Amino acid sequence: MASVAITRRNHLLSSLLRFRTLYSQRRTYSPSISTSAADTEPPVSRTKVLETFKEEFEIGSRIITLETGKIARFANGAVVLGIDDTNVLSTVCSAKGDGVRDFLPLTVDYQEKQFAQGVIPGTYMRREGAPKERELLCGRLIDRPIRPLFPAGFYHEVQVMASVLSSDGKQDPDVMAANATSAALMLSDIPWDGPIGMIRVGRIDGHLVVNPSVDEFERGEALDKIGKDVKGILEEEGDEESLRGLSKTVDTVRKQVVRRRILNEGFRLDGRRLDEVRPLYCEAGNLPGLHGSALFSRGDTQVLCTVTLGAPGDAQRLDSVVGPPTKRFMLHYSFPPYCINEVGKRTGLNRREVGHGTLAEKALIAVLPPELDFPYTVRINSEVMGSDGSTSMATVCGGSMALMDAGIPLREHVAGLSVGLVTEVDSSTGNVDQYRILTDILGLEDHLGDMDFKIAGTRNGITAIQLDIKPAGIPLDIICESLEPAYKGRLQILEHMEQEINSARTQAGRNSPRLVTLKYSNDDLRRLIGPLGALKTKIEEETGARMSVSDGTLTIVAKNQSVMEKVQEKVDLIIGRAIEVGGVYKGIVTSIKEYGAFVEFNGGQHGLLHVSELSHEPVSRISDVISVGQQLSLMCIGQDLRGNIKLSLKATLPQKTKKSDIAEGFTNLSKQRPDSRPPGKDSLSEQEGPNSVVKDSPEDKDMSTKLNPSYSSMAPIVIRSAVECDEEEKSAGLSSNLKNNSNPKPQRAIKPKSSQKLKTLKASSKSDSGSVSSKKARIAKPYLLTEKRMNYDDNGTSSDEEKNEDKPKNTILDYLKDQECEVAGPMDAKKLKLGTKVTAKILQVRARGLVLDLGGGINGMYRFESDDGKEDFEVGNEVQAQCTSFTSKGIPVMSIIQDD
Repeated sequence: MASVAITRRNHLLSSLLRFRTLYSQRRTYSPSISTSAADTEPPVSRTKVLETFKEEFEIGSRIITLETGKIARFANGAVVLGIDDTNVLSTVCSAKGDGVRDFLPLTVDYQEKQFAQGVIPGTYMRREGAPKERELLCGRLIDRPIRPLFPAGFYHEVQVMASVLSSDGKQDPDVMAANATSAALMLSDIPWDGPIGMIRVGRIDGHLVVNPSVDEFERGEALDKIGKDVKGILEEEGDEESLRGLSKTVDTVRKQVVRRRILNEGFRLDGRRLDEVRPLYCEAGNLPGLHGSALFSRGDTQVLCTVTLGAPGDAQRLDSVVGPPTKRFMLHYSFPPYCINEVGKRTGLNRREVGHGTLAEKALIAVLPPELDFPYTVRINSEVMGSDGSTSMATVCGGSMALMDAGIPLREHVAGLSVGLVTEVDSSTGNVDQYRILTDILGLEDHLGDMDFKIAGTRNGITAIQLDIKPAGIPLDIICESLEPAYKGRLQILEHMEQEINSARTQAGRNSPRLVTLKYSNDDLRRLIGPLGALKTKIEEETGARMSVSDGTLTIVAKNQSVMEKVQEKVDLIIGRAIEVGGVYKGIVTSIKEYGAFVEFNGGQHGLLHVSELSHEPVSRISDVISVGQQLSLMCIGQDLRGNIKLSLKATLPQKTKKSDIAEGFTNLSKQRPDSRPPGKDSLSEQEGPNSVVKDSPEDKDMSTKLNPSYSSMAPIVIRSAVECDEEEKSAGLSSNLKNNSNPKPQRAIKPKSSQKLKTLKASSKSDSGSVSSKKARIAKPYLLTEKRMNYDDNGTSSDEEKNEDKPKNTILDYLKDQECEVAGPMDAKKLKLGTKVTAKILQVRARGLVLDLGGGINGMYRFESDDGKEDFEVGNEVQAQCTSFTSKGIPVMSIIQDD
């Protein structure tokens, strides 16, 4: 295994050498078109060509990519190394001055910013602070292997800056940063006897596993060369006084030459027209592992912008005397030394970074959605990769694209640029005799010119401006005149940005961080937090997500969708969520009884899983299917009469489509008429609690297209009081009918107590293609016909006692008469309803009743009224039967219709 690791390391070294050879041709640019100032053709911004080089190879089971030429082009060497969704940028710069020292001042800075993980820093200022211990150790990890490879006697200051651009949490970026640094040093002009290759070797299950500069860099060099040549001549002449003022003299001469050419010839430093925008490059979503990202280049100015979304509680707190207490939109601007090819220390905030960031922040906040529509905290990180004029306006452009890439619905894009001014003043009058307005100024034009007017806005208006001038004053008409070229240049930039991304991007299918806001009561949130926040902290440590709690809301920020689902599952187990009929919940079996099991779910609530809801197949022993402590996914199918939550396991399981299966044959029927009876009861006469009213679905629907969809779409079960039941009966006009049709003193009929109210069934159905017709009815059902059957003599007449019972029975017969319907065509489960009459065939004669064949593979049951009732029936006989009820398992209970 050691030899394999060495081989793979050598593969890395050879790839780096091949990468260096490929890059040795250096980068090129599209030629600048030089036109005269008199040319009146409208300017059109060109697309900047970033000639990049990319190398891919495999080490272990990972694909490694090396890329250069796209970002940080001013550094002596810059490489982005990527594995999966983890990307690390390493830059190297060397000081140009001759240092008088006898050692190598090598500095290695390694930084992991929070935006790489899709998280807003939790510090007070919501910025990254001093280097953490891990960052210091990773810097030493890079320093140790590269330091000995610098040649003896090389004492120029060298700075290495490694930054993690994105992290998926799977790859450790420290080793990646060392390899990226090696590649950057190989591509630079810094003398270094490399490359090096670094891998991480781990032992898993007894096995060793491997890894679970530019030609622009030119104007500045020419000017430096002029200064060095003059310095050499003065040193030979020994003119010490001239040497002391050499730097200022060279700058003065340079300023005069550049300004004269602009005023007299209309010729700019890079050959552009006065109103021409530099070549543009736009790329949105270049770091897909983040909430949002964008790369924007205008000439040699380049910024990398990233967006991080956070909870409302992540907003920055402002301890100011006036103004709002918090700030939910933050733009943090960073200007590292390598962006201008310099060596410098990484210090805290400075005025430049705060000022430029605030200007860009004001430009973008105008197009953000209202806080009520988008309450999240937003942080933009702008990392300047190359600076040659107006990096703050480049931040506006890159930030606007990154916000849309993050899915934030901006009103429209915002772009910005700087307008410069070169004037010639009459020394006698102090008036401006001649001036030129410059669009999109370079860094040197900013330095040698008279004005830096930064203007940002949309197609419809300006969102932010900043004016810096060097003279004592500039005429107002010149300021107003400069707005027109700024607007034309802004439109050119907006056109390129809109071609790259013109609307908020959806997060579907992206393995990027997720953010969700949920509503809970404050009592539930207190349960989630736990004593001293212990429970909330435990969930965050187990999942890696962050939770923010405010008044009635819980905001969760997770690295990806799988982590988000894990957090939501834990939250549901603690505080639960609103229970809905048809909703699927995860619960744990707490106890098993002979009639079913009790399950704890949804944050401590309990429900009953009846034996009939365990499986589509008959279950003889509950323990054969489930056990105590087992976690199940269950569907809420309603409440029983006592208010207990009824759960179903079979509703979440796929069904078999066998007509011969009796239970399967009646599944749809039982779903169309949701059973509100408590488990274990076979008929409505055995129900407890007569003050309940069952409200059925307003219409029958075919719900066989989904996995048990009838549970999710069935009507809710309503538990009413006795007063409400009376109101229901009065509205239907049923109470008077019952009094008129019933015998006040029945001898054998069941008489409800005065404190009880009749159960009312509200049914509403539609005819099925003319084959089955039924009437809508609301009527009281004191008991079932199957409880007692009339004993008729041979002539079809009953005894005196039985005649007294006919009147109360007539009430039920009237109810069934209203409901009765004849079945046309073959019988199926959809046609069988209360009151349906069919011609049934006797399949079996049992001790207490009959098993009837109703047709269409559907069986029903009939109960004998006495022990000798079976003597009247034989197997194979046909009888007229009417459906009077259904058992808890959906089996129809029939009554035998006697011939008149």
